[in-house]
Amino acid sequence: MTEGNHSTVTEFILAGLTEQPELQLPLLLLFLGIYVVTVVGNLGMITLIGLTSHLHTPMYYFLSSLSFIDLCHSTVITPKMLMNFVTERNIISYPACMTQLYFFLVFVISECHMLAVMAYDRYVAICNPLLYNVTMSNQVCSWMVVGVYIMGLSGATAHTGCMLRVLFCKADVINHYFCDIFPLLELSCSSTYINEVVVLCFSAFNILTPTLIIFGSYVFLIAGILHIHTTEGRSKAFSTCSSHISAVAVFFGSVAFMYLKPSSVNSMDQAKVSSVFYTIIIPMLNPLIYSLRNKDVKVALNKILEKRTYL
Repeated sequence: MTEGNHSTVTEFILAGLTEQPELQLPLLLLFLGIYVVTVVGNLGMITLIGLTSHLHTPMYYFLSSLSFIDLCHSTVITPKMLMNFVTERNIISYPACMTQLYFFLVFVISECHMLAVMAYDRYVAICNPLLYNVTMSNQVCSWMVVGVYIMGLSGATAHTGCMLRVLFCKADVINHYFCDIFPLLELSCSSTYINEVVVLCFSAFNILTPTLIIFGSYVFLIAGILHIHTTEGRSKAFSTCSSHISAVAVFFGSVAFMYLKPSSVNSMDQAKVSSVFYTIIIPMLNPLIYSLRNKDVKVALNKILEKRTYL
């Protein structure tokens, strides 16, 4: 069979998180609950920001974009994953698998760069407050968000295009709960060298570049906070940044563990656990992290609830 021929595998079976029968129901209820919280939390954040005029600022514009990415990111993965717990064999067709891979990559790469944009926004707000409205104008913010999605689409197209060249003719059981790059490459019966090079290059760019931007922004940002004379001002600035730092640490840590390790030392069982964080846990936590620790969001939510009470 030569390179360029179609794969003989027309469908795959997703192995899921566990094969232990006694864990199926508890995990189904757990992840169903997480998905419901994710959908309600992110849709609620998008709606709240859209309906509240004083939240129409760059910070909340980026936050609503992050909520949209998280909502889509989780929806691409979780519903199919839940089927693992209620069906004997969770089958996914070859086209559906490639489609899931593509959209998963679009949103996970977009989230990497969106977190970097949000860090830069906080740096400008705290270190250059007088120039904030000029530096982060509506046009600049719009182009930043467009750039984030261009990064996501470009990376996803490159990875998926390379995956379409791979021949699958050995096995059809994907040792994962969704169609991801490394679990698919394990099933290949053709050379995966190009795919692995593309993964390392794009992963290095899409993980290390945002990480450096975030790190650099926070170095200058912390230096700026230390120059704030009032204790209240420092406390407010640190509170604004701490939520972003905690979200960034968990997300980039789990993504780096999955994609910056050579495939030869990559244990798929460990990778599954790592993947749960950035595909399922983080999309649920982000709206909670940014809302529960944000006074403006709490005030806006209370006003909307009060209006509904009076209607």
